[in-house]
Amino acid sequence: MVAQADRLRDVEVCHIHTEGPLPYLEAKYKSSFRPNSFFIGANMRKQLAEGIGDYVPVFLSEIPLLFSRRILPVDVALIQVSPPDAHGYCSLGPSVDVSVSAIQSAKYVMAQVNPRVPRTHGDGLIPVSMIHAAVEVDEPIYEVHPAPIGDTDRKIGQYVASLVEDGATLQLGIGGIPNATLAELIHHKGLGIHTEMFSDGVIDLVERGVITGEHKAVLPYRIVSSFVMGSQRVYDFIDDNPAVIMKQASYTNDTAIIRRNPKVTAINSAIEVDITGQVCADTIGTRQYSGVGGQMDFVRGASLSEGGKPIIALPSITSRGQSKIVPFLTEGAGVTTTRAHVHYIVTEYGIANLYGQNLRQRARSLIQIAHPDHREELEEQAFERFGSL
Repeated sequence: MVAQADRLRDVEVCHIHTEGPLPYLEAKYKSSFRPNSFFIGANMRKQLAEGIGDYVPVFLSEIPLLFSRRILPVDVALIQVSPPDAHGYCSLGPSVDVSVSAIQSAKYVMAQVNPRVPRTHGDGLIPVSMIHAAVEVDEPIYEVHPAPIGDTDRKIGQYVASLVEDGATLQLGIGGIPNATLAELIHHKGLGIHTEMFSDGVIDLVERGVITGEHKAVLPYRIVSSFVMGSQRVYDFIDDNPAVIMKQASYTNDTAIIRRNPKVTAINSAIEVDITGQVCADTIGTRQYSGVGGQMDFVRGASLSEGGKPIIALPSITSRGQSKIVPFLTEGAGVTTTRAHVHYIVTEYGIANLYGQNLRQRARSLIQIAHPDHREELEEQAFERFGSL
């Protein structure tokens, strides 16, 4: 695409989370490409802050509606697939998410055909007849290797794991806290997975017989996800594995489907939480850091599930020592999850269950799990707002 930049003008490029370099974001291509993305990764935060590109706040589950309703019409869908099988079907492999809807809505489908793409079961099988043009490559799938689990993440993981019951259906993502939580679940029984995405940490629990899916109401005995990101180990795990069903995000993130599973335990993170329970997970003040994604879908789905537990887990402070439990969200910050939806907030200092608590009680509970260095200031701010705690 970049190779043809000289002859292209004002091409809108849309995507969700991506990894690796994005050369079309270079300033010299500004007249050729116009990024308009649904999720912001580390590879484009700087450029977005500089005014190169735009961000669309939207639930991951509703991106397909933007395509199908022609709110964001798709002219060309750029996809990566496995080579066709004996029946003429290619697989989208680890990235089904919104790709299927983009293909169905596009006027023209261009595919990179890569034998390294794992063949997955579910919604991501695409007949060759839907592909208008293809180019063959042979290159590794981008890998994200699990980072070592630090002491703070390990402590948070222990608290989160204590909330997980046997037979629960889990939603969790990638990163230190999800990995630390999974590491603490080795003695649990009969867990299931219905999630937006998963990574390497799930594999050990499958091999130990902890994750079986036997209690799930929706696709029991199957791991359900819309995309997978991790090391080659997880790509090998999903390859032709009938225990893994890759579905569109409009399915995995559908609250009506999520809630049907028992004891849905949704584990998500945040950038900051104010003392009333408002959660900001996608901006740092006015700076767009990530995206809305599917947090609200799973928070709501878990809260409506029989025995469900929506959990927001985060360190009490930033790397610079600033409190993540705050009196007020930073000016310009977005509210990803409202205080009416929040149940559990977890830091390395404990668990606060805000469900059913009034504003004064919430402030008290959250201050108790804030970093000790910031509790006095938070108490002063809470007293000024609510009076005695």
